[in-house]
Amino acid sequence: MSYGDYLGLDRLLSAQTPLAEPPQHDELLFIIQHQTSELWLKLVLHELRAARENFRAGRLADALKQLARVKHIQATLTEQWSVLATLTPSEYAQFRDFLATSSGFQSYQYRAVEFLLGNKNARMIPVFDHDPPAQRTLQELLDEPSLYDEFIALLASRGFDVPAELLDRDWSLSREPHDGLIAVMHQIYADPHAHWDAYETCEELVDLEDNFQLWRFRHLKTVERIIGTAPGTGGSSGVPFLRKALEQSFFPELYAVRGQIAQG
Repeated sequence: MSYGDYLGLDRLLSAQTPLAEPPQHDELLFIIQHQTSELWLKLVLHELRAARENFRAGRLADALKQLARVKHIQATLTEQWSVLATLTPSEYAQFRDFLATSSGFQSYQYRAVEFLLGNKNARMIPVFDHDPPAQRTLQELLDEPSLYDEFIALLASRGFDVPAELLDRDWSLSREPHDGLIAVMHQIYADPHAHWDAYETCEELVDLEDNFQLWRFRHLKTVERIIGTAPGTGGSSGVPFLRKALEQSFFPELYAVRGQIAQG
C-alpha cells in the first residue's frame, strides 16, 4: 500500500471541480477552503460524539482529551479564514454566480456540531430535504441529549443538586438558562480543588464556546470583507445572519456564574 492509496488521494484530489466558464483562477481557493473545513468538521463531530459518550460513562479524563483536540481543530478552522480573506470582491465576482443556490448555510456538518453542542433548532431539518442521509443524522442529534446535557447528567450522578427537569426533558429543544444549574456551577467554582475535574471540564467547555465565537466572528469579517452588505448565496442575508449567530450561547450557566462570582 502506498501513501496515496492509504489516504485515497486519487479521490480526494479529484474532488475539486471548478464550474466557472471561462475558468477563473481563484475558484479553486474557494472550493478547497470549504472542502478542508468540512473535513475538519467531520473530525470535530467524531471527537464531540466520543466526548459525549465519555461524559455518559463518567470518564471525564477521556472526554477532556477529546475536547482539547477539538480546541486545536477550532484554532485551525479560525486561522483558515485568513487564506480566504485574500480573495478580493472583484475576484469572487468572477465565479460567484456559478455557486447558484449553494450556500454554507447548507452545511449539515456545521449544523450537526451546533446540535451536538446544544443549539437545537427543528426548523433546520427541512433545509436538508434534498439530502436524506444528512437529514437523518440531524434528526438523530436533534432528538438526543447534547454534550452539555450529558455533562449535566454526570454532575447529577456525582451528587450535585441538578434540577430534575433538566435530566428528563424534550432533548429536541434548546435549553434556556436555569437558575438551579447556575447554583450548581457556583458550587463547583466556589471550591475548585474539591471538584477539580468538574471545574476543569467547565473551563474546557468555556474554551470551546469562546473558540466557536471567534470562528463565527472571523467568518463574519471575512464575508464582510468579500461581499460587504450584499445578501449571501442560497438566500441567506449574509453578514446580518452571521452577526445574529454571535448572540447564541451553548453553555449559558457557565457565563452567568461568572457574574455571580464577580459580584461576590
